[in-house]
Amino acid sequence: MDLLEAAGPGAERRETRMLFVGDDWAQDHHDVEVQDETGRRLAKGRLPEGVAGIARLHALIGRHLAEDAGPEQVVVGIETDRGPWVRALVAAGYQVIAVNPLQAARYRERYSTSGAKSDAGDAHSLADMVRTDRHQLRPVAGDSDTAEAVKIVARAHQNLIWDRTRQTQRLRSALLEFFPAALAAFDDLDTPDALELLAKAPSPAEAARLTVAQISAALRHARRRKIPERAAAIRAALRAEQLPVTPAATTAYAAVVRAQAGLLAALNGEIARLEEQVADHFDQHPDAKILLSQPGLGPVLAARVLAEFGDDPTRYADAKARKNYAGTSPITRASGKKKTVLARYARNNRLADALHQQALSALSASPGARSYYDAIRARGTSHHAALRQLGNRLVGILHGCLKTHTPYSEATAWTQKATLDVAA
Repeated sequence: MDLLEAAGPGAERRETRMLFVGDDWAQDHHDVEVQDETGRRLAKGRLPEGVAGIARLHALIGRHLAEDAGPEQVVVGIETDRGPWVRALVAAGYQVIAVNPLQAARYRERYSTSGAKSDAGDAHSLADMVRTDRHQLRPVAGDSDTAEAVKIVARAHQNLIWDRTRQTQRLRSALLEFFPAALAAFDDLDTPDALELLAKAPSPAEAARLTVAQISAALRHARRRKIPERAAAIRAALRAEQLPVTPAATTAYAAVVRAQAGLLAALNGEIARLEEQVADHFDQHPDAKILLSQPGLGPVLAARVLAEFGDDPTRYADAKARKNYAGTSPITRASGKKKTVLARYARNNRLADALHQQALSALSASPGARSYYDAIRARGTSHHAALRQLGNRLVGILHGCLKTHTPYSEATAWTQKATLDVAA
């Protein structure tokens, strides 16, 4: 099936004003199907990934598209919104719709409930889906190159932080099994002073031989305060009695701790370097000042918010659309006499995490945000639910600021009427 198959005799000679392409992608190939406005299959086949494949797709579309029609008359449905292939489709001027895999799976059930699945069948479903329901789907945003660069470094920075958390938990688990005194000595295992001392003395016997001078030197390297008090407390904790572990197990665990400490130290250095790249790329964006003016947003969080929202001015029709994408707005389930309002859990987790941290920080950065949160809590709403509502309001404020190209204003954002309405 490497060669494209036409739908029938004369199919190559027929021209249509609108083409609908379903693209089921894999790592090294793409199964595609081309339909016209009536749903008639014009061609299908398998294309290789890369320059050769995209050239063959352009040629295929050109054979079936009317001479007076432009690339905007081509609608492509694909289950991803990133990668060189998608960028090539957008650059060609096609309307590219990134279909959620869950939506595609549900749509496929319209044809068959048996659970049968094939790549060619998925390409057919995607083509049919964008032909009939494209008004319900979200096209791939035309973000600027600067916003794309911010997304790359911001996501990589967050991935390294998540990796550090996983490695820290593994280190904690190892210490808990043979050296629990270290957990009492260090509040945070991923700090430079804790990692330096654990790399130097990864076993209870070695840690007990650490001097106050050695501990103080590590604290000075980490720029800690109250060094004499801290050094004395750490030395006492490391010398505390604990249940014995066999010498063989201790030696093995010590090797694991030393390796984990070295890995975490390397991660800390790369995270700091990548954070500088995040700030540098973010500062080059024209909306950077507007985002930084929002309460609770610093350079890193603001970069994450920009990366996940994008900067295509046509992507969000109104504040509600932005809130829905952010996952901060609730969903309503109504059936008969029963009606429930629930939080959205199908959402962009990176964006949701950034907005949650913004809402938490805004409680101390904005008097209006604090009053809004307190009014919600006064109704008996839980802390996390109140933070979600505050985050939802902050997304609406951000949308207004970006739409009007104006920085945040405390007086404009938090009118007395808004707070009274929440309290009521």
